[in-house]
Amino acid sequence: MSKSVRGSYLLEGLRRLGSVALFLLQLLGQSLPALARPGLLVKQIYNAGARSLIIIMLSGLFVGMVLGLQGYDLLQRFGSEQALGTAAALGLLRELAPVITALLFAGRAGTALTSEIGLMRATDQLTAMEIMAVDPLRYVAAPRFLGGVIAMPLLTAIFSVIGLYGAQLVGVQLMGVDKGVFWSQTQGSVALHDVSEGLVKSVVFGFACSLIAVHEGYHAEPTAEGVGLATTRTVVASSVLILLLDYVLTAAFL
Repeated sequence: MSKSVRGSYLLEGLRRLGSVALFLLQLLGQSLPALARPGLLVKQIYNAGARSLIIIMLSGLFVGMVLGLQGYDLLQRFGSEQALGTAAALGLLRELAPVITALLFAGRAGTALTSEIGLMRATDQLTAMEIMAVDPLRYVAAPRFLGGVIAMPLLTAIFSVIGLYGAQLVGVQLMGVDKGVFWSQTQGSVALHDVSEGLVKSVVFGFACSLIAVHEGYHAEPTAEGVGLATTRTVVASSVLILLLDYVLTAAFL
């Protein structure tokens, strides 16, 4: 690859990064006025959160069951199968719940946000709002952004609870771990910083996913192909950024 090509890729990356940063500043400026419309905000929380509940709960259950199987097999080799509750709780709260929830959120709610706003751009609805002196950032982008940020921690908490139930279902019902020991180990090993780590990760992931989804939809090319490309960019960029931020936050907490 020639230097000119590498330079063009670098400039394009810097341009997109600057575009996202400027959009974020504008979005934050309109977020506070958007809070004055609680009905619209609740609707967006429902769209981003409640409509993702089924896939979040099913994924949490199966991830917890797999964690119970793998954790029991690993701990049994060291004669520590009674610590299954500790392994399941810490694994879910600190790592699996926020990361997998964010990836599912990007694939379900993030693409929905991008395509919805992108279609509004393609059908000139956003332009019509600007002509009527109605700020689309305040009435379209900001409520959807805030709805995603608020919904993510709630979905993560649900994923954690269902995942723990799945781990308990396999560990206690199938593998014979004592139920009282499982839950006592869980309660005794989980500290406040473990819960706060998962909470911080879920908020950061929700912020990043919602920002990318709203930005890509708002700046999508006003064509069917442009909306499709924006949706694809949302999934790819959100997934990579989630894994990158997960490493950074994990290193910071450790």
